[in-house]
Formats: sequence, C-alpha cells, structure tokens
Amino acid sequence: MKHLSLRHAIIETAQKMTALGLNQGTAGNVSVRADDTLLLTPSGVAYEDLTPGDIVSMTFDNRWSVENPGRYPTSEWRIHRDILSTHNEVGAVLHAHSPFCTTLACLQRDIPAFHYMIAVAGGDSIRCAPYATFGTEELSKAALAALEDRKACLLAQHGMIACGTDLTEALKLAVEVETLAQTYWRALQIGEPTVLSTQEMQRVLKKFAAGYGFGSEPDNEP
Repeated sequence: MKHLSLRHAIIETAQKMTALGLNQGTAGNVSVRADDTLLLTPSGVAYEDLTPGDIVSMTFDNRWSVENPGRYPTSEWRIHRDILSTHNEVGAVLHAHSPFCTTLACLQRDIPAFHYMIAVAGGDSIRCAPYATFGTEELSKAALAALEDRKACLLAQHGMIACGTDLTEALKLAVEVETLAQTYWRALQIGEPTVLSTQEMQRVLKKFAAGYGFGSEPDNEP
C-alpha cells in the first residue's frame, strides 16, 4: 500500500480533531499531499473506525482509488483538490464543523482583528466565504476566494477550513482559529470588541513573518 505512513497520519489527525472537539461523528474531512496525488478521508466513515485501506487516493484530474470496497471520497473533495492544486505551499487541509467557528459562520461573520493572534491565519481578518451547497464547485470557488492570502477561513452555514505545510501545522492552526472564534463569540456577549488598526496588524504580520514568538531571537525594538 502506497504512502502508508501518511495514511496513518491522516487517521491520527482526524481522530485528534474529534478528541479536541473540532468535529463530531463523521463531520469534517482531512487531506494531505502525497507526491503527485492527494490522500483524503472517505465519506461517511466514523474516524474511530478508519483504517489505512479506507483512505482515498485521488489524482488532481479527479481519478480516485481506494483499497477497501464501498468507500468513496469525502463530499468536499473539490475543496481539498482545488486548495492543494492552487497553493503549492499547502501540504495539508482540514475541514471541520467546530462549534464556535460554525456559530459565527451561521451569522456569516468574518472574524476581525479583535486580537492580534488573528494574524496566525495570514491576514488582518479570518474571512467567511458566502454560502454554497456542500460538495459543489461553487463552494470550492467561494472557499478559494476567502483563502486568498490566508491560511484559514469560515464557510457560511457550514464550518471552517485550515491549511498548513503538513498535518501537524494544519491541526495546530485549526485549534487556534476555533479558540479565536470562541473568544470573539464571548466578547460579543458583552459588546462589539475594539478592532486593531490595519497599521498595527501589518506590524504584527511582519513580526509573525520573522518568526516572532515561535522560538526566534528577540527583535531590537525598545
């Protein structure tokens, strides 16, 4: 079986998503780049029941295969294929129906720069893509637009997407985005939070790009 270690990594990541409260049951899906193909979770199989033979292998021209009979690609395969084919820097994609991201997505709300950690997703906001029916090309196009210059987005009336160079990075980002969504939701119970300026967020993004706060040497600012 090709890419056995990546298949195990997908299963481990999917199960961690459930354990961390990002998904429930068979909600959400996971993909990873594997040479000139992508591997992704099947449709309608509980994460705790997944085996390496359940993981679907798909080419970027939509040919797919699976070891175990009766398994099919996740209904959101277009999103995974299109992100990985469009963004060479992305190696893994996670889609989740995490509670707080989904709550905000049901209000069709972007997450603004109410906290500087919004920059972890690559910009001064986390956008919410317009609603489109699940599994459609329209939804995939909406997600790609929301992910322009970003590593994460919300999907209206649906959930969230997080991207990373690998599964570990994508999962870490998904947890961070859900935490930000929860904090933003809590702040909204009191009032509309103050949003950091574009100038300040550009400063934060510059620090993030330099690795600030992630084990880099301290900068020279007073």
